[in-house]
Amino acid sequence: MGSYYNELKRSMDWLGSKSDTVFIGQAVVDPGTGMSNTLSDVSLEKRIEMPVFEETQMGISIGLSLNNSIPISIFPRWDFLVLATNQLVNHLNRLKEYSIGQFVPKVIIRTAIGSRKPLDPQPQHRNDYTEAFKLMLDNIEVIKLEEPEQIFPAYKRAYERTDGKSTLLVEIADYYNER
Repeated sequence: MGSYYNELKRSMDWLGSKSDTVFIGQAVVDPGTGMSNTLSDVSLEKRIEMPVFEETQMGISIGLSLNNSIPISIFPRWDFLVLATNQLVNHLNRLKEYSIGQFVPKVIIRTAIGSRKPLDPQPQHRNDYTEAFKLMLDNIEVIKLEEPEQIFPAYKRAYERTDGKSTLLVEIADYYNER
């Protein structure tokens, strides 16, 4: 087992090797976040760079999943993912239910609790909404990745799951360089 960052990198490389995955989000092609480097060996053809429109990104991710892709939808911080709450809670979380099982999307959502070091981005960029979203989401499993040994098995489970659920994985950005 490697460091926190190395396990994230290994997970993204493994997901990138799958023919049905696509990576979508901010700083997935262009550098700009701590998550960007974990995608360095994922083919550019598998990455879709998004502008800052989180709700639309989640909607596109749902659409990709309904078209037989498994999107890894990347929101560099929880505070950005909050802007996609409508699509996350009312659509991805409920689509199987309100389509009476006709549509069963599977999206892997990647987010992080913003780092405080080396530069504190202030309260609007370092919140942890994990517990609140666990209360709102019953068809999306929310997993907080606190230890390096959790990371690869959690991403592997998210990809391989057959229970009709999506997965939201919460990373801790301060651990990228610490653990």
